[in-house]
Amino acid sequence: MKTAPNTALIVVDIQNDFCPGGALAVAGGDAVVPLANRLMETFDHVVLTQDWHPADHASFAANNPGGEPFSMIEMPYGPQVLWPTHCVQGTEGAAFHADLETDRATLVVRKGFHSHIDSYSAFLENDHKTSTGLAGALRDRGIGEIVLVGLATDFCVHYSAIDAVSLGFGATVLEDGCRAIDLEGSLAAARAEMTERGVTLTTSDRLKAA
Repeated sequence: MKTAPNTALIVVDIQNDFCPGGALAVAGGDAVVPLANRLMETFDHVVLTQDWHPADHASFAANNPGGEPFSMIEMPYGPQVLWPTHCVQGTEGAAFHADLETDRATLVVRKGFHSHIDSYSAFLENDHKTSTGLAGALRDRGIGEIVLVGLATDFCVHYSAIDAVSLGFGATVLEDGCRAIDLEGSLAAARAEMTERGVTLTTSDRLKAA
């Protein structure tokens, strides 16, 4: 099976810190790697995203006196989850999972590297204004549709999908290629919002060939 040439696969944050044993491990996160590798063989355009935080990142609980991991604070751009320190630039935790076949990528997008603002989405940082540059890169390549897999369904995949739609791209999330954190019902809320915003939720066996 080969997908349409105007469609890109976005492989979201399959990094060590989001896999079992990592600082912000997603249950079963490493289980998506074999499917991601198989899918990459069928796309002409493959984008990898990579959380790439400085050690002083404002979203880390450790950088907020009295802040507890997974609690909420208000940032200038709105509500923000405080996270365990993760995916710090240049560390093993920030590296892609060793089994992910990264050589197949045609583009790598690093996000979350500004210390004052988090960036779940592959397209826009959490102020919903600051661009990562991915939308322009895709348009320059004639891409109008994206397919997403990776970590985590309810955060970085979710935000990437709804931003893609808001920017005029068609977006499909392959749920068997994702795993969720599910923080206080966040998975159900993410699925509902993606469906409402026009994101297609499906599985890899239903992905249409070109």
